[in-house]
Amino acid sequence: QVQLVESGGGLVQTGGSLRLSCAASGTIFSLNTMGWYRQAPGKERELVAVITIRGGTTYADSVKGRFTISRDNAKNTIYLQMASLKPEDTAVYYCNLDTRPYWGATPSHYWGQGTQVTVSS
Repeated sequence: QVQLVESGGGLVQTGGSLRLSCAASGTIFSLNTMGWYRQAPGKERELVAVITIRGGTTYADSVKGRFTISRDNAKNTIYLQMASLKPEDTAVYYCNLDTRPYWGATPSHYWGQGTQVTVSS
């Protein structure tokens, strides 16, 4: 089994910064992608940013230039540095891990418990 533990959420003013962390433990194959998703009240969960084991990144258009995702493979940990935060960034942020034993295998999906980020105007 895999566990994802998130930390770093909180309350910040518009224009402020926060750094989220997500540490994964358990059986994690070397082929994996980790990322952050968020869900605001009344809205569907959406992708924020993902990073592959080799460091390739994808960002939602709404966060490009403001958020930076990174990872420490030795620690199975990812980070989301958020800057220039806006009230519309307010949401519960979830860590995600997709992992598979080999290319072509069906990936297993795991989610963290979520961490609240609130940006006040």
